[in-house]
Amino acid sequence: MPDDPTTTFGSEPWENESSKDGVKYPRSGGRHFELKEEAGASRGNKKPSDLPFDLEERTAKFGEAIIRFVKKMPMNAANNRLMDQFVGCGTSIGGNYCEADEAVSKKEFINKIGTCKKEAKETKFFLRMAA
Repeated sequence: MPDDPTTTFGSEPWENESSKDGVKYPRSGGRHFELKEEAGASRGNKKPSDLPFDLEERTAKFGEAIIRFVKKMPMNAANNRLMDQFVGCGTSIGGNYCEADEAVSKKEFINKIGTCKKEAKETKFFLRMAA
């Protein structure tokens, strides 16, 4: 299938080896296939914010929900510190995700996503304290 856009002919030695990352499947003669986006995962005419897996939108909504929750909490000395921490770590998940999305290197992306994970765990802790 020379006219098929999903096939390419490899000129690099590694293209003839097995790929364990699930992206390329080599065939004899240095040919490999690249995975196409499935129809179910296709964006079509939808905006990224309309998709259920858009993490930027989901983390923003999560931060908004935390702020609404904190506004309903009673104001007292014990809750004030908890509310500050809870809002801080809960809303920073989205901010750090936006930074990760704009990362210029894989190392920076991994670092920012790791920060998101830490902030999410901290948010879970403060939610437990507030409950």
